[in-house]
Amino acid sequence: MTSALRDIIYNCKQATFLIEKRIAGKITAAETLQLHIHLKGCSVCKIYQQQSILINKVFSDFENSDVKLDETFKKALKDEIEKEINKN
Repeated sequence: MTSALRDIIYNCKQATFLIEKRIAGKITAAETLQLHIHLKGCSVCKIYQQQSILINKVFSDFENSDVKLDETFKKALKDEIEKEINKN
């Protein structure tokens, strides 16, 4: 097995990056192939992909609705997210 093939088969971090890149519509043919190979053998990344697609759909539906979040709530949510990010 070549090094490049081994790298994609065992690299979930790269696979999740490619999943998000594909959802954004900016993935190359080579990256599509790499992702396809990885997903054939990784059930965890398959689940990640399904969840990511669902989350993006929910947010897209939310953006297209008339529901708007309160500015105070948005600021509190943003602060909480930044606090969690900065824990590491």
